[in-house]
Amino acid sequence: MEWLDEYEKLVIRMNTPRVVIDNAVCPTATLVQVDSARKRGVLLEAVQVLADLDLSINKAYISSDGRWFMDVFHVTDRLGRKLTDGSVISYIQQSLGTWNDLPAAAPLEEEEGGALTALELTGADRTGLLSEVFAVLADMECSVVEARAWTHRGRLACVAFLHGEDDAGKVERILARLGHLLRGEPGEAAPGAVAAVPAAGVAHADRRLHQLMAADMDGGGAFPTPAVAVDGWAERGYSVVTVRCRDRPKLLFDVVAALHDMDYVVFHGTVDTAAGEARQEFYIRHADGSPIRSEAEKDRVCQFIQAAIERRSLEGVRLELCTPDRPGLLSEVTRTFRENGLLVAQAEVSTKGDVASNVFYVTDAAGNAVEQGAIDAVRERVGVDCLVVGEEPPPQICEKPTPADHGVGGGGLGLVYLGNLVKRNLYNLGLIKSCS
Repeated sequence: MEWLDEYEKLVIRMNTPRVVIDNAVCPTATLVQVDSARKRGVLLEAVQVLADLDLSINKAYISSDGRWFMDVFHVTDRLGRKLTDGSVISYIQQSLGTWNDLPAAAPLEEEEGGALTALELTGADRTGLLSEVFAVLADMECSVVEARAWTHRGRLACVAFLHGEDDAGKVERILARLGHLLRGEPGEAAPGAVAAVPAAGVAHADRRLHQLMAADMDGGGAFPTPAVAVDGWAERGYSVVTVRCRDRPKLLFDVVAALHDMDYVVFHGTVDTAAGEARQEFYIRHADGSPIRSEAEKDRVCQFIQAAIERRSLEGVRLELCTPDRPGLLSEVTRTFRENGLLVAQAEVSTKGDVASNVFYVTDAAGNAVEQGAIDAVRERVGVDCLVVGEEPPPQICEKPTPADHGVGGGGLGLVYLGNLVKRNLYNLGLIKSCS
């Protein structure tokens, strides 16, 4: 009923989220606690804020009781340290404390002198494809403000934001040339596609990449997958999703985004990391309040989450480029990768003012480790000082693994029912004294 919808809005507006950031409770991590009225997507928004700051979530406790939402995150920076930067802490408090008055995600800000246009591309990946895409954009004198590209299971997805492309005729020519690159082989099951949309319509680049690759089906074939299981708890009307895989940055965001895109709501959950492994458990229902009811739907959820985890591949050598921006820079750099037999598995491109700050994960053409000679040759061509080899810091552990942890095989994920979950974890939300 309409009046109930208005009542829900009133409850949300009357109960501004309460955000507490505490560095004293846990010796190895900063606690971020969020209490608010429950609304659709509130968990994803909270995790997204932390992920966009490149913070590691070592533990999390999620609870939604009636109309209320409470979440506790144990977070560190990329080097495994507690948060001490006042500007970062203030940003978290402001972002999480005012989300009821903001859109679900803020789109990329428009540049002075014109709106941004977003290009969305999907297609079969091949060595040098990303280089060809950027070469077309450089040839047509397009200014790339920001771009994200992922490859997974032989497919490529890319979102690129262009500045000042408000000429409909030019946009059509860009789409035609890129469409020619992405069309794939005749009879291909999932041919490539390219579209142009206003940048304001792309609320969050990583979430959009997930959606593009899910719609593109991520190719096919047999690939090693993370351990994901779905069980039912009919007495309480929940479905229980358990995930166990290697820990990595933004893992929780990717899993929560996958559940959100499938139209599920997380009511309770826990997240733990130990010895480089992540264990996640979520109690979910459909947005209409019903649990998962069929084996086919369980299989679909498992496959969807497995693909979401695998897409953000951090395999390969991380190359960080920081240099004054200039026309054709991306085309030149990616062409150099191609000429030296390197495949770009993932790319994050951004331009702030006159400085280009880009990150590439590269492998050889077969997806294997790159020989040092190829890396040295690329750095010599691009510039040793501006293209450096970076390393992802190892996951920081704030809980020692127990012998029982090592005894759990891939087929047994150790389902913990909600009664134990509340007793063991949620009872401690206000009483946590350590990470162990």
